Amino acid sequence: MYCPFCSAQDTKVIDSRLVADGVQIRRRRECLSCTERFTTFETAELVMPRLVKTDGTRQPFDEAKLRAGMLRALEKRPVSMEDLEAAISRICHRLRATGERELPARELGEFVMEELQQLDDVAYVRFASVYRSFQDISEFSAEVDRLKKAGGKLGDTLDEPKES
Repeated sequence: MYCPFCSAQDTKVIDSRLVADGVQIRRRRECLSCTERFTTFETAELVMPRLVKTDGTRQPFDEAKLRAGMLRALEKRPVSMEDLEAAISRICHRLRATGERELPARELGEFVMEELQQLDDVAYVRFASVYRSFQDISEFSAEVDRLKKAGGKLGDTLDEPKES
């Protein structure tokens, strides 16, 4: 590593420590020429796959766009930001774990629906209705029935009202 003070090539590592929950390594270095000390941080460069849309166009993965879509589905639902961020983190991890340079956007949509179903059934149905382009109420109803049979929480909230 070049010295930021004198641009010499030879530096030595004096100390290394894990930081940021083990995601980074902090290294204290010393230049062998000018004896100045400086700190560097090392992180793994993890490249997210590009998404191939249904029309064949390709675009880079955008975490902000993912977050915005999930927030839209979760609007006015009792889901904490911590749970949302954990779900986004799991989705990003799954994308990286595929090891692919390109991935069909549909696969990302499936990952999102799986996470939303774990977080909140109503948010899941909201997202699925747009993502799967439900054309009429029967498709919407079929998805709700599928959730009820799967034992989701949604079945409890959509059953007939109970008389008091």
